[in-house]
Amino acid sequence: MHTEKIRKMIGVILLVSLISLVFIKPVKEYIQLPNSITVFETQYSKIAVPAQAAVKQNGAKEAFTIQHETNELKINGQNSGEGELVFDLAGMPIKKVDVKVLPDFKVLPGGQSIGVKLNSLGVLVVGHHQINTENGKQSPGEIANIQIGDIITEINGTSIEKMSDVAPFIQDAGKTGKPLDLVISRDNKKFKTKLVPLKDNNDHAYRIGLYIRDSAAGIGTMTFYDPQSKKYGALGHVISDMDTKKPIVVEDGQIVKSTVTSIEKGSNGNPGEKLARFSSTREIIGNITRNSPFGIFGKLNQEMRNGISDKPMPIALSNEVKEGPAKILTVVNKDQVKEFDVEVVSTIPQKFPATKGMVIKITDPELLKETGGIVQGMSGSPIIQNGKLIGAVTHVFVNDPTSGYGVHIEWMLNEAGINIYDKEMEKAS
Repeated sequence: MHTEKIRKMIGVILLVSLISLVFIKPVKEYIQLPNSITVFETQYSKIAVPAQAAVKQNGAKEAFTIQHETNELKINGQNSGEGELVFDLAGMPIKKVDVKVLPDFKVLPGGQSIGVKLNSLGVLVVGHHQINTENGKQSPGEIANIQIGDIITEINGTSIEKMSDVAPFIQDAGKTGKPLDLVISRDNKKFKTKLVPLKDNNDHAYRIGLYIRDSAAGIGTMTFYDPQSKKYGALGHVISDMDTKKPIVVEDGQIVKSTVTSIEKGSNGNPGEKLARFSSTREIIGNITRNSPFGIFGKLNQEMRNGISDKPMPIALSNEVKEGPAKILTVVNKDQVKEFDVEVVSTIPQKFPATKGMVIKITDPELLKETGGIVQGMSGSPIIQNGKLIGAVTHVFVNDPTSGYGVHIEWMLNEAGINIYDKEMEKAS
């Protein structure tokens, strides 16, 4: 019994000693070292290291080099590849850090005001309409269990692309008395239903009792353009239908140049807005192939340069973004892109694609005077820090128009189909 007590006491002492090691400064500093580091060719990354650290470099020495600086270690990317850093304390390996060097990659930052037109995949149901019939007010669409936000993709086996495709089927069904066979898309699932058009007593025309729409238009800001693949990203957030509040499922779309005509300043509880018009020529400068939570994406048919940063710029991964000063590029008058001061208030190093990775605050007196802060139409404005494109403005805080969210640029590149991890960058197809 006495021996058992001694064993337990020794165990408790050892456990307490082990836990206390975590709070010893040198050990704590080693624990706080990152598990992995990613850096681009021709660029570098710095990490704080304990003063007592001895560092060994294992494998792929041609991929990166290291330089010891005061309380920091500088990792210089040389060639794409992988390696490892081993940190020693008193001759014992304490921490291993994986190092990955990515191919050098740069894009042209945007900031230009663009006009956006989206064509939905089918026709979108945005409301129900009650028809005056012999049996009272009815909506054939409601009877057929069609809901607001549904997308009609087929009628009688024929694909529906625009509103004008629907009318002939309605009139034919009215004359024959046969129901329409509809294919409906709802929440990424499809189902079939039958709809019987009814005659409106007011004008004796047949109706389906639905309000429908096939396109949406608006303005936003270009974020980046990749000269190699011709791909671009803009807005930084999804485009939703103004009535249903649901994301528009894109069939196709176009972007054109736009000119800012005036600004409605934002205030607490009332986000402002850029007022703009499409260019007079309405020349299509690119297509839209994707509308996602991270913005709109497609390819440009001509280069877009902003007149400020007209050379390709490196990007920063989410773990490289730091709290502190930064810049945004945007237009507040006509089509002139200008640079304004902002502050990155907080940032989250994200390992997986996610929106709202940063909180930013407008600090530039000129921009605050012009807009009151972040306004609608500014979404997509590129954020630049330490000479690198780090992300885009996405949302404004309704109760504080000087502040809002930003999305990390690597997730927008990912949505655009640009693989920054691949040595052979994707070519235009």
